[in-house]
Amino acid sequence: MVRGPPETLIDTASRRNSVRAGIQDMTPTTFEALPLAAPLHRVLRELEYSTPSPIQAQAIPLLLDGRDLLGCAQTGTGKTASFALPILHSLHENPRQAKAKSARTLVLTPTRELAVQVAKSFATYGKHVRFRQTMIYGGVGQNPQISAMRGGVDVLVATPGRLLDLIDQRHVDLSGVEFFVLDEVDRMLDMGFLRDVKKIVALLPAKRQSLFFSATLAPSIVQLAESILHNPARVTIQPETTTAERIEQKVCFVTKEAKRPLLEQLLADQTKAEAARLTIVFSRTKHGANKLAKSLCTAGFQADAIHGNKSQAQREKALERFRKGLTPVLVATDVAARGVDVKDVGLVVNYDLPNEPEAYVHRIGRTGRAGADGLSVSFCSDEELDYLRDIEKIIRMSVPVWTGHDHHDAGLAERYARGGRGAPPKKVQQGRGGSRNHGGGNATGGHQASANSGGRGRNGRRPSHSGR
Repeated sequence: MVRGPPETLIDTASRRNSVRAGIQDMTPTTFEALPLAAPLHRVLRELEYSTPSPIQAQAIPLLLDGRDLLGCAQTGTGKTASFALPILHSLHENPRQAKAKSARTLVLTPTRELAVQVAKSFATYGKHVRFRQTMIYGGVGQNPQISAMRGGVDVLVATPGRLLDLIDQRHVDLSGVEFFVLDEVDRMLDMGFLRDVKKIVALLPAKRQSLFFSATLAPSIVQLAESILHNPARVTIQPETTTAERIEQKVCFVTKEAKRPLLEQLLADQTKAEAARLTIVFSRTKHGANKLAKSLCTAGFQADAIHGNKSQAQREKALERFRKGLTPVLVATDVAARGVDVKDVGLVVNYDLPNEPEAYVHRIGRTGRAGADGLSVSFCSDEELDYLRDIEKIIRMSVPVWTGHDHHDAGLAERYARGGRGAPPKKVQQGRGGSRNHGGGNATGGHQASANSGGRGRNGRRPSHSGR
């Protein structure tokens, strides 16, 4: 049975039988084959979307059938549409006023950037659907959020910390939630939100449709899913440790001192390319990102930095300038590894290898999106050899060595090939803190109210809402 009120979920007998008869036994190859509402088919035609991605083709029929879902898919595979379209379909087919201070749909995300991305997707796909949505996240004032929630909304996209803040202040009530989406669960747990997520789930009504999406399915994630989902369908599109096929990967063995001139060489080549595209450079620390961006500007490149210490306004401005190509180089900590869906990123540079191998997959996933080709170049110095081994273990392949540059350290490459190990420095928590902090902006859409949310750290405390 579906966990939700029969009159509000899309599981009427006729709808269920239609879906089962027409789709469940075969994967649809076109969006036209999906029994979505006319306004959704209209916007899909306007967007020139004809063929659903694998996650969309498998998940949408199940969700239209009212099933809970455990989805495993890499970022950039179209999973946001896979849950936004069925939810918008239900909102269109079953229009009703949301309860005061509540939402019919709750989408929980780990970062402000991802919240903005999800909200923009709902606004895009729901262009011809009458619905109200808002966002709740930290780093900005809470009064606009409180006002937006006063009359209730159809879709609420939130991050955990600020959402719990407003619940504690009795400005938000989750008793009216019919659809619950937990997005990027692996990052949510990595950022220390497990306790917050459990508190939020405990406040949801028992009758609901729950959707659970993650790029990886570690045992802890599966355990959490089992505590939240009811008899879920499971859709796994790509093994959790693989990297996108259209991304060419290279590793450069270099000394620490040679990293900066090598980066400048890469960026110069990128600028000279016939069709210049955007570049994201990943630094392990916030201080390192600032220092590197400043150095690149001095060298004549248009660059900016984005990380958890930037204010909300600074982050939004940097991302907007990057999207428009005004600053074609973005130096980032792992705060930008997820939730920042920017087209035309042709090059990702791991200036510092991540000390968590999973982060490598999410970093390079910023390029090669939507069927485009991409290039990822990773710099590996002596102290990062162990990090590279961990990465190759999790992606189940050896990253090809690139020697076609002036800074190749043949001795280091040979030592690595012989199985030699480096001496990694003490892990720098600040680098991972970049992914722990929250950021974002205001999505736009004709049916959207403005609002916002933030999060707590691993210690369970809420940080101050200063835009960390």
